[in-house]
Amino acid sequence: MSRRSQLNAGLPAGLPTAQNPRYWFPKPYADFVQRLRVPCGFLLLLTFAWLSRPLPLSLAFGVPLGCLGVLLRAWAAGHLAKDQQLATSGPYSYLRNPLYAGTLMAAAGIVIASRDIWLAAIFAAVFLLVYLPTIELEEQHLRAKFPAYAGYAQCVPRLIPIRRWAGDQRQFSWALYRRNEEYKALLGFALAVGWLFWRCLRRA
Repeated sequence: MSRRSQLNAGLPAGLPTAQNPRYWFPKPYADFVQRLRVPCGFLLLLTFAWLSRPLPLSLAFGVPLGCLGVLLRAWAAGHLAKDQQLATSGPYSYLRNPLYAGTLMAAAGIVIASRDIWLAAIFAAVFLLVYLPTIELEEQHLRAKFPAYAGYAQCVPRLIPIRRWAGDQRQFSWALYRRNEEYKALLGFALAVGWLFWRCLRRA
């Protein structure tokens, strides 16, 4: 919305709108940290392997939460046709970023199961400083590619499911799940859980 349009609509100039949202991170920074996701992933993996100190109780709380995150990611992958169609069905009718929400849940589950405060702090920092800017960058890409995204974003929250989009009702697609290679996330989570159980048994 232009400045004149905002004034005509009785809105203060510079107020964020569906067409002109306000982002927390500048685009050059988001472009830079987006390229750091893979190196950060390896760093987190090494940190997790070194710092994790699981106990049966921490596994009992953390692993189920992590499984829910992996299931959310799988559900989202079966509704996502990247750069071909705006995803608004399945979990996308509740969240604009269910893949990242699933990643956050899976990571939180692993952190709880690992039982280490420093690992929790590192995961939180990476999510806030790397993944949130990446989410904003991808949102800008979707706004430019799909004109309907502005209206969709105005109705559907980013990461917390408090409203539901009542539009598209497409069904889950195993073909999309395989095309998006989401099984790799499942395998990675399974390996992490296996490592945690092994560490727990060694501590017994």
